[in-house]
Amino acid sequence: MSSAEFIYLASQSPRRRELLAQIGVAHELLLPTPEEDAESLEAVLEGEAPDAYVRRVTALKLRAARARLVRAGGENRPILCADTTVAMGGTILGKPDDAADATRILRMLSGQTHRVYTAIAIGWGDKTAQALCESLVTFADMSDAQIADYVVSGEPMGKAGAYGVQGRAAAFIARIEGSYSGIMGLPLFETAQALRELGFACNKTS
Repeated sequence: MSSAEFIYLASQSPRRRELLAQIGVAHELLLPTPEEDAESLEAVLEGEAPDAYVRRVTALKLRAARARLVRAGGENRPILCADTTVAMGGTILGKPDDAADATRILRMLSGQTHRVYTAIAIGWGDKTAQALCESLVTFADMSDAQIADYVVSGEPMGKAGAYGVQGRAAAFIARIEGSYSGIMGLPLFETAQALRELGFACNKTS
């Protein structure tokens, strides 16, 4: 399959856009249309393990994005989908519903080590490449006042586990084992490997 000049990113995350630019991958957005029920793809199945969950959701996102590209009559380019989840043991900590939920989640994370899973799936034509990145994040103890201040900042909302590693939460993260970019939402090493596997060159300068 011949090289493509850009890929489609099926994600609204500005952090994923920044990370793709970091490794020289030009991209265009391929976002869900209003008639799509994108939120339903992220529903957790009863008893589902966090790693299995994030793999399944990413595969569903890719299937939906492929259908979206066909409907839109887009070019034959690689489509990148990703999903990130935070887990404490076998419990999936998703995006908080509100400030109270964000406070609850952050209290769980305070002084503890949790896992962050980010799965990617890239489809190009009839080919697919997938990968899973697992990292460990340890939070220092956070006082109720510190948690309250962080929640008021608004940063926890819309983020798995109620925090963003690249933002104010960094002041409370004592240790990271694994992929920093994976915790942000797009593991760059695994993404670059998957793109190369499909024949797309990263870090192109011309």
